Amino acid sequence: MKKQIQVPIAAALLLVAFAIAVVIYNEQQANKLSETTSKNASLLVRDYSPTMGNEDAKVTIVEFFDPACETCKAFYPFVKRLMASNPGRIKLVLRYAPFHQGSDYVVKLLEAARLQNKFWETLEATYESQPSWAAHHNPQPERLWMLLGGVGLDLKKAKEDMQSPTIVQRIQQDLADAQQLAVTKTPGFFVNGKPLIQFGYEPLQQLVDTEVRNHY
Repeated sequence: MKKQIQVPIAAALLLVAFAIAVVIYNEQQANKLSETTSKNASLLVRDYSPTMGNEDAKVTIVEFFDPACETCKAFYPFVKRLMASNPGRIKLVLRYAPFHQGSDYVVKLLEAARLQNKFWETLEATYESQPSWAAHHNPQPERLWMLLGGVGLDLKKAKEDMQSPTIVQRIQQDLADAQQLAVTKTPGFFVNGKPLIQFGYEPLQQLVDTEVRNHY
């Protein structure tokens, strides 16, 4: 009988010990990420980064994104809703992290569109048509040209502009900054310099709401 009791107790103790170890590990990782961000805070925003919202907003969301990332596509309208529910209080800054094959091509296209003041329209069209060009097993980013008819881009000029060495340098810089900030997957969010430790819609909203309360 004693052995029968001891086995479940031992198993329960092992589970408790494992749970405690997981909590400690997660806290260590969170502290490490926060430390990394703090040391490299100056790398969060570049003067060329695409920006949406009030320039004087006291809350800044920095998002490292990949146009081929399905989760980035899903979070885009959510972030816009966060901004709409806090008019004038939130600014969004986008950084490039083209981790998927073919994504750097699309980033060049987005930067070329920005030269025509069509960045956000092109980004939304890119997300909307993502299933048509961004299949991870067979990406075909060149197909985007056939899917941008409603954006109003001068396609010929965009194709020329996307070859600019400046655009290539910006992509390389964003990737270097992402590495320094320990961004290994997209989307990677920072709110007023604080990294989103626990990923998800609710944690992001909580982090944003906290910063809004603290600054307004």
